[in-house]
Amino acid sequence: MNDFKYFPAKDVKEACALLSRHGEDAKILSGGQSLVTLMKQNFIEPAYLVDIKGISDLDDILYAEDDGLRIGGLATHRSVEKSDIIKEKFPVLAEMESTLASVAVRNWGTVGGNLCSADPASDLAPTLMSLGAEVTLTAADAQRVVKLEDFFVDLFETILKPDEILTEIHIPNTVRSGSRHMKFALRATDLAVVNAATHLILDESNPDVCKDIRIVLGSVNPTPYRSKRAEELLKGQKITDALIEKAARVTAEDIEPTTDLNGTEEFKRKIARVLTQRTITSAAERARAIN
Repeated sequence: MNDFKYFPAKDVKEACALLSRHGEDAKILSGGQSLVTLMKQNFIEPAYLVDIKGISDLDDILYAEDDGLRIGGLATHRSVEKSDIIKEKFPVLAEMESTLASVAVRNWGTVGGNLCSADPASDLAPTLMSLGAEVTLTAADAQRVVKLEDFFVDLFETILKPDEILTEIHIPNTVRSGSRHMKFALRATDLAVVNAATHLILDESNPDVCKDIRIVLGSVNPTPYRSKRAEELLKGQKITDALIEKAARVTAEDIEPTTDLNGTEEFKRKIARVLTQRTITSAAERARAIN
């Protein structure tokens, strides 16, 4: 690991000013679970580290019926997993977090840091995308809100500018809906070979009909993959096993997995098909049960 200058920022304004001053030579340190490992391996060599972990007003988890859920970028995975309001209103998030890495990593790693690392095997990004999440990106003199599905550019790349910090995640409320995340990994808390998340909204007048749906997979493309062709098959249609199976086949056809140490392309397509089918089925069952 090369030498670097360390700046503990007191607030967002100071952190953004430091990032603006040092540009591409600076990196944000929040949980550091990915960044420090990459630095140790000399994959990245920042000249400046801007530590934002101590900014206390970025770790809130807030909920309002008329707004939805807001999670600060510095909220830890463990705090999301254990949050009573998340367990009640968005249980899929708590379930997903319970198998994200080890407890030690979840205790220190942050949700904002996880998203900004843009790891294609992330469990968090597909789950949040399926829920229609938006992220707030804050710079020294400006702020913008973007859909999470527009945040990722390529493998380990996002639209985040050098002077911006991901400060908040917003998830809107939905009614008559159910969600499910599943992953296939060599061990339960390992990075996913394939993961899938589905959020399904039922028609208000007919609980057998899908009003809207988002199906998102991870670890199958350079960025989280939203299966829009499969979604269109289900929207406005009566939910049947045959239709779910067709949507799962379409998803497996459209993804672009690569052969690696975790399996062949063909193997990953099979896993993607199974997980898609199961998450759609489970999301529909949960929507009917809750609503």
